[in-house]
Amino acid sequence: MKSMLSIGILVAVIILAVGCATNPNRIKIPKDATKMDVDFSWEGIKACTHESPEIRVSNVPDGTEELRVKLKDIDVPAWNHGGGRVRHDGSGIIPAGALNIGYNGPCPPDGRHKYEFSVMAVNTEGVIIGFGKDRQSFPPKK
Repeated sequence: MKSMLSIGILVAVIILAVGCATNPNRIKIPKDATKMDVDFSWEGIKACTHESPEIRVSNVPDGTEELRVKLKDIDVPAWNHGGGRVRHDGSGIIPAGALNIGYNGPCPPDGRHKYEFSVMAVNTEGVIIGFGKDRQSFPPKK
């Protein structure tokens, strides 16, 4: 009976490992993608809202049609905070409130969590040509 339990646990671990390694939702950033600088602040953003902060992006490559943004809770990475797509206007600024595809702002259940915005520059063919990210804790230190 003990060996059956051990075999069952081993099989479960293998299944989980294979499942995690072949995540179809994982975004692959090309090695030749331009490294962009991303900056944002949580100042003025309330917890558990759908209001995104202003995000500043520099070194956006020529040929960028849109900027795709995702928010991730580093402390609870399985929680999907969504993001959005913004047409690139050349300013390098994603305006506050612009994220709209199921965007859920920071909502740490306890204390402070670290959150990361990832920004991808995409050309007219839908190819990722630039990538950058920034992390900040929420709520911000006062």
